Amino acid sequence: MARALVLVLDSVGIGGAPDAAQYADAGADTVGHIAEACARGEADRPGLRAGPLDLPNLARLGLGEACRLATGRVPPGLATDAPRGSFGCAAEVSRGKDTPSGHWEIAGCPVLFDWGYFPDTKPCFPPALVEALCRQAGLSGILGDTYASGTEIIDALGEAHMRTGRPICYTSVDSVFQIAAHEQTFGLDRLYAVCEVARRLVDPLNIGRVIARPFVGTASAGFTRTAHRRDYAVPPPTPTLLDSAAAAGRDVITVGKIADIFAHRATGRVLKAAGNDAMFDRTLEGARALADGGLLFANFVDFDSLYGHRRDVAGYAAALEALDRRLPELDAVLRKDDLVVITADHGCDPTYRGTDHTREQVPVLAYGAAAPGSVGARSSYADIAATVARHLELAFDGPGRPF
Repeated sequence: MARALVLVLDSVGIGGAPDAAQYADAGADTVGHIAEACARGEADRPGLRAGPLDLPNLARLGLGEACRLATGRVPPGLATDAPRGSFGCAAEVSRGKDTPSGHWEIAGCPVLFDWGYFPDTKPCFPPALVEALCRQAGLSGILGDTYASGTEIIDALGEAHMRTGRPICYTSVDSVFQIAAHEQTFGLDRLYAVCEVARRLVDPLNIGRVIARPFVGTASAGFTRTAHRRDYAVPPPTPTLLDSAAAAGRDVITVGKIADIFAHRATGRVLKAAGNDAMFDRTLEGARALADGGLLFANFVDFDSLYGHRRDVAGYAAALEALDRRLPELDAVLRKDDLVVITADHGCDPTYRGTDHTREQVPVLAYGAAAPGSVGARSSYADIAATVARHLELAFDGPGRPF
C-alpha cells in the first residue's frame, strides 16, 4: 500500500503572496533573496560556506521552476532543464503568517478566523492577565512584557531573571505568549507548569500558542536557548489529514514540533530531536519504520528559528545546502509507491526588514509517485492535504483540490 511523507521546511518561502501588501511584505522573497545574496558573495562566511547557493537536489525537484511560478524568475543557481517531480507554488488563504495557520492549512484546515494578538506597546500584556498568571503560578512578577526577539531579550534580561526568579514574558506579531526561563535556576518542569497556567488564561483571548523557551548559561559566558522548547497550541478547529489517517487506522509518525502544533491530536508516534540534521536522522528513522498506508509529517525548524528570525543570510543558505545534501539519503529508503511532498508554512526572509515571518508563497515539490511536471500556482496549501489523501486513499473532505 502507498505511503506519504510531508516535509515542511519551516519559513522557506519563495516570494510574496498575492496579498503580501496587506501584511507589508510585498517585497519579501526568502529563497530568491538568499540566492541573490549568495551570487553576489554577500553570504560568504569563512568556515561555513562560500559562493553561489548550491541546491542541486532541490533544483532537480523543481525548486527553481516553483520560484518562477511565484515570482516570474528563477533565482541564481536553481535552474534545471527537466525537473524529476511535480513542482508548483501555493498561496495561503489563512489569515495569518504564523506556524499553526500554515501547518493546519497544509493538513487541510485553513484558518478562516482572526487570531488574538497583543498590542505592540510596553507593557503589551493586559494587567489582569499578568496578575492572574503570577497569582496562579506562584510568581512574584514577570520581566519583559513587550515585543521582542527571543535571543535579544534573553541576553538583556537573563541576569535579572536569574537574580529575581521572575520569568521573561514577551510576544511578537504572531498570536503568541512566550515565556523564557533558565533551566537550572528556574527549572524546566516549573517553566512548563507556568506555561500550562498561561495556556488556560489566554484561551479567552484566542491566542494561538504559548511557548516555553528554556535557556542555559550565564551573563558572563552568554545565554543559549536549549532544545527543550515546548509549544502549547490550541487544537485545529476542524478535522485534518492527520485525523483522517488516524481514524482509518493508518500509521502516523510526526517529526519535530508537528505534535505540538496540532496539540498532540492524531499525531501518532512522535519523534523529537534538536536541530535540522538530527531531525533528518529522525525522518529517515520514521521513513524506515512507517507502515504501508502510513503518513509521516515532519518540520525542520532551524531555517526559521535560527536564521530567518535572526536575519542570518549565510546561516540560512548553509542550512539549505546541508539539507539538500542529505536528500539522497531519503531517496534510498523510499519504496516504489511512496509520495514525498516538500513544502513550507510561510516565509521569513532574512534580507527583509524586521525579524518577523513574511507573507509568501511556498514551494510544492512532489516526487516518488508523482509525475514530473508543473502543478501550477495553487490557491491554497490545502491542496497538499487533498493530494496526499487521494494518494493514501483516505476519506477526507477538506477544502483542497488534489493535483
